[in-house]
Amino acid sequence: MSTNSLEEIYNFIQITDLIATAGQPTVEQFTTIKDAGYEMIVNLAPPNATNAIAHEQEIVEAQGIAYAYIPVIWEHPTLEDLDRFFQVMQANQQRKVFVHCAKNMRVSAFTYLYQVTQLHSDPEIAKVEMDKIWTPNPIWQDFIQQAMQHYQPGVT
Repeated sequence: MSTNSLEEIYNFIQITDLIATAGQPTVEQFTTIKDAGYEMIVNLAPPNATNAIAHEQEIVEAQGIAYAYIPVIWEHPTLEDLDRFFQVMQANQQRKVFVHCAKNMRVSAFTYLYQVTQLHSDPEIAKVEMDKIWTPNPIWQDFIQQAMQHYQPGVT
């Protein structure tokens, strides 16, 4: 059993009992994630992101944890990326899922959109977690607005 805690992972946030988010874990912290009962890791950071780990998928899968890789380009998030994320989250909704990127900025935006458009959470409550990490820049503000219009047309 690892003596490290999930809270030591950069920008860690527990969203629900089954969903946690963070920035890039270290190789050692993947053991902490496994020890906490997470069965799936979703990585949204591209391979050139800050502190990216070479062969992360192999490292994670060697521990018996499922892995999904959706590299989201910081300057150009897409609805296709978000659709893939939603599909992974919906397919694993009964499992403990740990979602990360480099700093938990991409992830906090994607998780916010997942909570609001797929789980029908209150937007103001869901936004609290994103606000702990950052205030989205104009590119991400536009993306969030585009996604909200795409998934909830007519809702402002």
